Amino acid sequence: MPLQKTLRLFMNRKMWIETRSFKSLSILLPTLNETFSFTQTLDIILNTCDAADIEEFIAIVCERTSKESLMSIDGARVKTEAAGIPLIVLWQTLPFAGGAVRDGIDAARGSHILMMAPDLETDPYLASEFIRMARQYPSDMVTASRWLRKSAFVGYSKVKLICNRIFQKLFSIIYKTRLTDMTFGYRCAPANLLQAIAWEEVKHPFFLETLLKPLRLGVKIHEIPTVWKAREEGESQNSFWETFKYFGIAFRARFEPHSRLLKEVGHEKTDRRRDCHNF
Repeated sequence: MPLQKTLRLFMNRKMWIETRSFKSLSILLPTLNETFSFTQTLDIILNTCDAADIEEFIAIVCERTSKESLMSIDGARVKTEAAGIPLIVLWQTLPFAGGAVRDGIDAARGSHILMMAPDLETDPYLASEFIRMARQYPSDMVTASRWLRKSAFVGYSKVKLICNRIFQKLFSIIYKTRLTDMTFGYRCAPANLLQAIAWEEVKHPFFLETLLKPLRLGVKIHEIPTVWKAREEGESQNSFWETFKYFGIAFRARFEPHSRLLKEVGHEKTDRRRDCHNF
C-alpha cells in the first residue's frame, strides 16, 4: 500500500503516545453477585500494595448486580477511603462482562489499568507484582498466565482444561507468539493504549481481544505466573460453549487492517460514576 494512502487511513484514527512512566493504577472490578469475595479482594490489595500506587478502584455494576453486592461495595468504600483511595461505582451501559470492562476502561483516570475480577479467580495477591512490572515496563502490557506453573488450575473442569490448552496453542500459532495464556483476562496495560483501541466484543471473547489487538499493534507483552481457583460464590457467566466464540475475534483481529485497530478521532469519554445509594 502506498505511504500516502496509509497515512490517510490513519489520519482519522486515534493514536497513543508511548507511556514512559508508571504513575498510578486504576483497578477495574466488574461486579454482579460477589459479596465476601469483593471485600476480600480489596482487603488483600490494600494490605499488599502501596496506596500511593492506586489511583482508584472502579466497581462496575448493572441492573442485575445484587443488593448484597452493592452493600459489600459500600462497606469496602469505608476501608479504601481510609487508605486515601476512592472506590467509584460505575453504571454499566454496554452489555455483558466485556462491555462492563470496556466502560471501566473509558472511565479510568490512572496511568495504567488493571483488569481483574472480584471473585478471587484472579489472585489479588498478584496486584503488587503487576504494579512492579508496570513500573519497570511502563509502555508494555503485563498479563497473568495459568500455564507457567504446574497445577495452577484448581477446581477447573478437565474438559475445559483440555480445550483451553488446545485454544492457547492454536492462538499462539495464528499470532506467531510464545505467549501461553491469551484468554485469561487478568492483565495490566497503559490506560492511553487501552482507551485508544477500537474494541468490538462485549461478551467474554473481549478478554482475548484485549491481548490480540495490542499484540497486533506491536505492544510488548510480559507474562507472570498465577494460580486460578474456582470462585466460592455466585456463578460464572462464561459457559463452556461460549468459549468457542473466541475464534471469531481471533480471526477478525488477526487479519484486520492496522488502520482499523484504533478508535476514530472524536470518541469521547462519559462519566457515569455514582454512589451505591442511587440504585
